[in-house]
Amino acid sequence: MSAQPIAVFDSGLGGLSVVRHLRRQLPDEPIVYFGDTARVPYGTKSKHTVVGFALDCARYLLRFDPKIVVAACNTASAVAIPELDAALPVPVLGVVEPGAAAAARHAQGHPVAVIGTEATIGSGAYLRAIQSHDPTLAVDAIACPLFVPLVEEGRDSDDPLVTLTVKDYLQPLRDDDVRVVVLGCTHYPLLRDAIAGFLGGRVRIIDSGEETAIRVQATLAERDALSRTSGRGSIRSFVSDNPERFERVGSRFLNEPIDHVELVEPDEYAWSAAQHS
Repeated sequence: MSAQPIAVFDSGLGGLSVVRHLRRQLPDEPIVYFGDTARVPYGTKSKHTVVGFALDCARYLLRFDPKIVVAACNTASAVAIPELDAALPVPVLGVVEPGAAAAARHAQGHPVAVIGTEATIGSGAYLRAIQSHDPTLAVDAIACPLFVPLVEEGRDSDDPLVTLTVKDYLQPLRDDDVRVVVLGCTHYPLLRDAIAGFLGGRVRIIDSGEETAIRVQATLAERDALSRTSGRGSIRSFVSDNPERFERVGSRFLNEPIDHVELVEPDEYAWSAAQHS
């Protein structure tokens, strides 16, 4: 049993949708979150840069003595998990593998689709992870870069612009026999209703954040590291820029108010930048 926190990081706000699922799955657990809002987005940056940023975030969170680190960013999960595993003294979980495993489990031999940022799709991480569970599965991968700014502008599934953008990106999936679609970006769950409505009821939507929360619970249970307290766990939120916006917009991702966000100065987290300056 452990009162140590679960540490979660993301390039910005989106990882709060993973925290939302952690709160539902593990309501007693304290959580500490770092959003690298000064360097968002990760999805358009090189692998080398993303790995450096991911290591920065994880190393910053180590000061809170976490029992597990969750890379809630799909881009970081796609390219940086081996480096994080090697560098950190605690277990590391990304969001790609849990989502991929669920997709393969539910596909029943039909094609699977993954939608995400350009970097996540370009990495091929979901393709490799899904086919590691079932090499026979066909996987469609579609980059949907406009979904993130639409969500951050506060647009929801009923917005006509969202409806048009979903149709433009996902029309090819209507023409295939896709039965499972993985939301390969932590922003995309906020557009889930629009995506599901366009694709129809026969398509199962996999939220990688939800699957990750289930995997975190299993990992902590195996290590006898679940919280020994009873009651609503706390959340501490830290960002590298603009805490006011994070507090205001982040509540949409978390689905509960964010009371306080602390600003972290660059010299406390940006080791990779210092190494390259």
